[in-house]
Amino acid sequence: QVQLVESGGGLVQPGGSLRLSCAVSGIIFSDYAMGWYRQAPGEQRELVAHITNGGRTNFADSVKGRFTISRDNAKNTVYLQMKSLKPEDTAVYYCNVPTSGTYRGFYSWGQGTQVTVSS
Repeated sequence: QVQLVESGGGLVQPGGSLRLSCAVSGIIFSDYAMGWYRQAPGEQRELVAHITNGGRTNFADSVKGRFTISRDNAKNTVYLQMKSLKPEDTAVYYCNVPTSGTYRGFYSWGQGTQVTVSS
């Protein structure tokens, strides 16, 4: 079974930074692209960043220039480094193998990790 375990969320002040981690098991991790998604209260889950198995990255306009995505294939882990955080970044963050769509991941969703940006 594929498992996706997110961690690293918490409460941070506006302008602060946070790094999220996603540990992946059940697949040959290095063969797959990975994405980070988020779901804010009352909104749909949305892809915010993804990285291909070759290391190419892409970001949603709302986070471009502030977030970076990276991966460590030796650890089967994908990271999301967030800086200059804004209150509108508050959401539950999830990882998954991305599909071509904005909303859908390939596997069942994990529990996610809560990021709250507030003063």
